[in-house]
This record gives sequence, C-alpha cells and structure tokens, in this order.
Amino acid sequence: MSLTDGADPTGDTTAAPTVDPTADPTAAPDGAAGPDGTAVPDIAVRRALGRRPADFLLSAWPLRCWLNLLGGALFGLGLLLALVVLVSVGILLSVVGVGLLVLACVPLLGIPVARVERRRLRLVQPLRPADPHTPAPEEGLRRRVRHRLRHRLAERATWRELGYAALLAVVFTGAGLGVVALLAFSCVLVATPVVVWALAPETVMIIPGQAVPDPLTAVPFSLAGLAGVALSAYAAAWLTVGQVWTAWILLAPRKDPENRRVIELTRSRARLADAFEAERRRIERDLHDGAQQQLVALTMTLGLAELEMKEANPEAAALVARGRGEARRALDQLRDLVRGIHPQVLTDHGLAAAVAEVAQRSPIPVEAAIDLPRRLPPLVEATAYFTVTEALANAAKHSGASRIGITGTLVDDRLVLLITDDGRGGADPAAGTGLSGLADRLAILRGRLLVSSPVGGPTQLRVEVPCSA
Repeated sequence: MSLTDGADPTGDTTAAPTVDPTADPTAAPDGAAGPDGTAVPDIAVRRALGRRPADFLLSAWPLRCWLNLLGGALFGLGLLLALVVLVSVGILLSVVGVGLLVLACVPLLGIPVARVERRRLRLVQPLRPADPHTPAPEEGLRRRVRHRLRHRLAERATWRELGYAALLAVVFTGAGLGVVALLAFSCVLVATPVVVWALAPETVMIIPGQAVPDPLTAVPFSLAGLAGVALSAYAAAWLTVGQVWTAWILLAPRKDPENRRVIELTRSRARLADAFEAERRRIERDLHDGAQQQLVALTMTLGLAELEMKEANPEAAALVARGRGEARRALDQLRDLVRGIHPQVLTDHGLAAAVAEVAQRSPIPVEAAIDLPRRLPPLVEATAYFTVTEALANAAKHSGASRIGITGTLVDDRLVLLITDDGRGGADPAAGTGLSGLADRLAILRGRLLVSSPVGGPTQLRVEVPCSA
C-alpha cells in the first residue's frame, strides 16, 4: 500500500529513502578526487612506486603490472576488432535500416567491457569500482528488451563506459604493446651472452653488419638489457596507475548534482531530528526543574495554609483545600505531559521497559515481547517508542481490536518491530490514520514502515530502523 495514495488497503506500505548519507561506494581511505568530484582511492601501484628502486624492482609489482598490460593488450585488440566490425557493419547496413540498430547497440558494448575491466584490474588494485548502473525496469517479456535498451542508452554511465572501451582499445592497448615489446627486447639483450655462447661467436649480430666475437663482448648488451627491464617495469607501473585512475573516473558511480542534493537533504533532515531531540531534552529539563518544583512548593504552601485556617475559618480552609487539589491535578497533568514528551523509563531502562509501561496504559490488552541484546542509540529508541505509542493510539481509535501483540528483535543491526491487532483492518493512509506521519518519522533514520491491512483484518505494522543510521 502506498502512503501517498488511496490504493488497495490489502497491499504493503513502504516509506524509506534509498540514499545513504554516510555511504559512498567510490570512497576509500587516503583517496583523492577526480575532476568531477568522484572519489579515487589510494592506488596501490602508485604507493609501491614510492618505495626505494631496489624494493620496487625486487617486489611482485613489476610482474603484476606486466601481466596486467599484456592481458589488457590482448583484450584491447579483440575489443578494437569488435568495434571496427560493428561500426563497419552498421554503416554498410544503415541503408536498409538494420544498421541503425547495430549502431545503437555499439554503446552497449562498453557495459560488458567495464564488467571485465573491474574484475581484471583487481590484479593491481584490491578495491575495484562499484557498478554505476541503476536497475532497469522489469516489465513484460515483450517490452523488457526494448525498455532495457532505452534505459541503458539514457544512462550517462553507459557512455562513460564506451569512452573507456575506446581508450582501452586504442591508447592503453598501443601503450601496453609498446611496454611489452620493450620488455621482450630487453630480455633478449639480457640473454645475449648465453645466446652467443650457445650459437658460437661470429654468428650473432645485435648491430647489423657487426657480429659479437665472444660472450664477454656481449656483457654490455646484458647491462643495457637490465636497464631496459627496469625501465619497462617503471613504464608498466606508471601506465597501470593511469589505467586504474581512468577506470575509477569513468567506471565508478558519479556524484551527480541530483544525488548530491538528495544526500544533503537527507543529512539536513537528520540534523533537524538531532536538533529536535536536543530541544526536547531542554524543554523536559525546564519543566522538571522549573514548573514542577514550583507546583510542588505551591501544593505544600497551600497545605500549610489549610492547617492554619482549618479551625479559625473553615470556609476559607475549604477554598484553600480546593486550590491545593487543583494544584495537585495540574502537577499530575504536567508530569503526564513530560512523560509523553519522553518517558524517563525510556532513558533509564531502554525500549523494552518503555513499551511494557505504555502497554499497561493501553485500553486494549497488549502482549509485548521485545528481546534486545543491548541498548540501542537514543534516537533509534525514541523513534521506535513513539512509533509504538502512535500505533497503539491508532488501533484504539480505529481498529476495534480486542488484543494487540508487539514483538521486537535486532536483525543484522536493524531494529524490527511487529505490531499486530485483530481488528477490522482496512487501514488507509489517506484517511488520516497517522500512518504517513509514522513513515515520515522513520524515514529520518532511513527506516521503513510496511503495513498489511486487508479488509476484515488483521492489521500488521512492520517497523524497521537501522541502528547505524
């Protein structure tokens, strides 16, 4: 059931924001920011390059970078061939209309490429980018393919992934092949003395027209080969850094302005809740320490005046006794008001005790079974408590129930409350039953309210509040 319309009352009611104001799927420790504000993590290869040259060259990082570039070059060559074939076929068949469909599918090629790259880059970067795509709408089988194609083409992430695929096929593939060729040639130079010894002198020519006379003469070529291996190791490392950085910029979820506004609105709403809680504590403290103490003092003063005037002026003593009774009732109402703002038992003993106390005051018999392993954050306890009290008040006014059951558990660091009554059912949020207010209160903490209320009953409210909100 929707909280904003008068739909079928037998459905479910869900109210929960989908943006976590504290979570960022692209964030990482010691990260940096890209040109668009996307969080880029601390690249492991760049950190390894900060070591001493001997430590870096003798570590596993050069081998990992070479393997990454070799795999990327082979993958990029296949990708380049696929792009050329698809574009060529699309252009050739565009005269008959089929080519336009082929060309429309070219941007979608970046999606599987991005998935492969996110997995492949784990060889050199432990933390990989998250999938930036939103779920496509699930509809009927006939319309699913067309709508999913339209949905993916409308996403900016699809075009960023296509751009990365083009860079991989052209730039990173060419640069990777160059580094691999340098490594291969350097390895040949390193092995030159062995080659000269194995094939006999005067038969090996490194410089055209000039043969190597003996293995010792080939030692300088081996030294040059070692220098080339070291150069290829650093070139592979820096090229890997550029590729990882590019992957995070183009393949990770973006902080779009709309998302940033939603996150800021969610954070501001949470700040308002904290400010309300602080103001509530101040009002409660002022009422307890100010008005209540003055009424207690007034009651005592009137009691003493009644004793003094009881024999001398019985009529005046009766008026004083009447005023004392009014002051006592005002004190009781003030205490009930303070208890309604925030019960002391909730602060002292937690949610289970507070719900048990409010259950005793309910006009409908209530069975409460709340089993929590620990105390919850104060704002979570307060939100859950007032949700329970509002639900009990709604049941007493509208449900016609004879009993109410309340259960509460902690599941995966989420407080889950089930409030069930055996009333007539048919709860409609549009009818002013307070369900919209409950959902709004829970949404502040990224909680949600699920209502099942078929006509004829029973009615069940499922409250979920994350304790880490």
